[in-house]
Amino acid sequence: MNQWLDDLRIAIAFLTRLPMPHPDGARPESFARAQRLFPLVGAGIGAAVGLFCLLLRSIGVPDLAAAALTLGGAALLTGALHEDGLADVADGFGGGRDVAAKLEIMRDSRLGTYGALALVVSFASKLAALAALPDGMVVQSLIAAHALGRGALPWIAISLPYARKDGLAANAGASALIMMQLARRQIGGQTGDVLGGAEQVAETAILVLLAARLG
Repeated sequence: MNQWLDDLRIAIAFLTRLPMPHPDGARPESFARAQRLFPLVGAGIGAAVGLFCLLLRSIGVPDLAAAALTLGGAALLTGALHEDGLADVADGFGGGRDVAAKLEIMRDSRLGTYGALALVVSFASKLAALAALPDGMVVQSLIAAHALGRGALPWIAISLPYARKDGLAANAGASALIMMQLARRQIGGQTGDVLGGAEQVAETAILVLLAARLG
């Protein structure tokens, strides 16, 4: 039980901005093991922001504005960790001429044109999808999107080699099939940014699909 609680604290500390005590004796393998709780933490994030969205709607905030504020709240809760990865991947894959250049661009914290466009497309897609969902499906849909988006992460870590040996992805997990194939073709493997970008692709796709079916 203590090991599960340690893993939960590690997963919460990594995926959110919530202050968590660092488990005693935590090692890199502890972080890898904590990936099993990524879907649970993702579900918690989805539930929290879903209830926030319903609260905004209940007090008369228009659906589109409520969706925008909800997405902003989610970014604050998570520190926009995965959004940053998506932007870096878009800049690197779009602007680099070879693998070395792509990896170098992805290390650069500055936001480029491709990264900005990727964030706009992702945000606009999630905004429209969330605004289209009926009240009765908002919380469930956000739980599904956040849980499945983060639950897909360990798969890429298993399926792809590491594009570089000193990055976060050496101890983290994996993502959507399209992103996995793209990363393999572009840089020959995975990085932490690829994992973050994959989570965003999965999260956005799930919300859009649910809105198309339920909206």
